[in-house]
Amino acid sequence: MQAPVTAGAVRRAFCDTPDGQIHYRTAGPVRAAAVLLLHQTPRSSDEYRDVIPLLASDFRVVAMDTIGYGDSYVPARRCGIEDYARGAIALLDGLGIPCAAVVGHHTGAVIAIELAAVHPDRVERLVLSASPFIDAAERQRRQGRAIVDHVTEQPDGAHVLELWRGRQAFYPAGRPDLLTRFLADALKVGDRIRDGHEACSAYHMEATIGRIRCPTLVVCGTADPFSFPKLAIVASHIPGSVVRPIPGGGVAVVDEMPEVFVAAIHGFLRGEAVD
Repeated sequence: MQAPVTAGAVRRAFCDTPDGQIHYRTAGPVRAAAVLLLHQTPRSSDEYRDVIPLLASDFRVVAMDTIGYGDSYVPARRCGIEDYARGAIALLDGLGIPCAAVVGHHTGAVIAIELAAVHPDRVERLVLSASPFIDAAERQRRQGRAIVDHVTEQPDGAHVLELWRGRQAFYPAGRPDLLTRFLADALKVGDRIRDGHEACSAYHMEATIGRIRCPTLVVCGTADPFSFPKLAIVASHIPGSVVRPIPGGGVAVVDEMPEVFVAAIHGFLRGEAVD
C-alpha cells in the first residue's frame, strides 16, 4: 500500500494545454486557495523547490516551468512577456484554477505584472519579487548591451565554466549546490537561455503596471544589485502596493533563503495586513 502523501509533499506533473505540455510542481490541498509561482530566467520550477513545502500547509501551491524553460514545451518562435503570461493562463485553465495569488521572481515578476494587468479576474493577490522596472529609458539603456547568461557552446565545454563564473558572484559563498541547480537549468535550455532576458528588455511595462488593482506586495533582497534599486520605483506605479525589503537577500533569494522569503510573503498571501 502506498504511504499517504503529506501536505508538504511535492509532486511533479505535466498539464496538457492547446499548445503543448507544461511541467509543474505542486503540493498542498487541492481545495485550498491557489498560489502560482513563476521563476526567473533561465531557471525552472526547481527555483521554488524549498519554498513549495513551506507554503503547502495553507495553500494549493503550483510552481510552473515557464514555456520554453525547464521541462515545459518549447514554443515554435521566440516569446514575449505576453506569450509567457498566456502560457500561465493556459496552465491555470488546464488545472481548473479560476483565480490564484501569483508570486513572481525577476522575469517571473514581469510575467506576473502582465497577468495581473491583463487578466485581473485571474489574479487575486500579487507578490513581485526583485522585479525590474522597464520603461522607454530602460529599454534604450539595454539596447546593444551584452545579454545576461548568453554563452557560445564550445567543443571543450568551456562555456559551462563561463556560465558558472558568470553567475558565481550572485550566489552565496559555500553554496555550490545552488549554483549547480542554476547550471542544470541553464544548460537544458541551450540557445533559448537569452529569450526570457530579451523578452523583459522589450516589455512595455509602463503601459501595463498602472492597471494593476489587486493587493500587491513588492519585495526584494537588499543585496540584489539589479533589482533592489528599483524596489520603490516598481511599487510607486501600483496603487496601494506595500514594500518589504528582505535583508541580505541576493539575486537568488528564493532558493538561497527560502524560509526568510516565505516569512516575508506568507502573511500577505493569507490576507493579513502588512506593515
